[in-house]
Amino acid sequence: MSSDPIVQLIALGREHYNANEYERAEPYLAEAASARPSFPDLYNMLGVIYHAQGRFSDAEEAFENALRLNPRYTEAALNLSVTYNDRGKYERAREVYTKAVSASVGQPNALDRFARGKLANMHADLGSAYSGLAMFEDSVREYVKALDLCPDFADLRVHLGNVYRDMGMFHAAVTEFEHAKKLKPDFVPARIHLGVTLFSLGRKEHALAEWQQVLDFDPNNKSAQLYIRMVNDENGPQAGSALPR
Repeated sequence: MSSDPIVQLIALGREHYNANEYERAEPYLAEAASARPSFPDLYNMLGVIYHAQGRFSDAEEAFENALRLNPRYTEAALNLSVTYNDRGKYERAREVYTKAVSASVGQPNALDRFARGKLANMHADLGSAYSGLAMFEDSVREYVKALDLCPDFADLRVHLGNVYRDMGMFHAAVTEFEHAKKLKPDFVPARIHLGVTLFSLGRKEHALAEWQQVLDFDPNNKSAQLYIRMVNDENGPQAGSALPR
């Protein structure tokens, strides 16, 4: 290890940080940042630690410092956007997010997988919020953007399928659930919701097949058990039954 005490602090802090030992990493990184305030990576790591601790104001300041030192620091920009959202600063979150995206315009491979995943999840969060307000077209738009970034995220396809189903677009929902199944054959939510949608289309035998497959993966799955019982019960669904989300 280097004889430079600051380099040693950074190395120790980064080691604990990479091991998710944030409480142990923080004092090393904070001291290093105080001694070497020109290192944006130190501020980004501190911001992640503060955010995990619920210290959103400190996290915001740390991410802002990282971006001030390196305006093209994509990870710090995404982290700052998330933090602004957590603090209710939605316009500022959108501005930072837009800059992070525009920095990669014309460079489709510029974002690494981590950054693409984070962007996709931000779109998905917006999609979920819109869906909760019954703003389904806006929700679809956000989920489609998320899947443009990460088309292999099976859970996002299930969420999009749910929105389509809520819109009454059952065939579009089936397409998304089937796609999710292909991506991840043992992904239980895809089969549960596909069964629900097939049942809505009157395809009871196909619905039962999906739910039975779920029980093959997870014999104690309550949703699959409930739905199979419902279809087989001549009295039909009971009052108060709810779809799984």
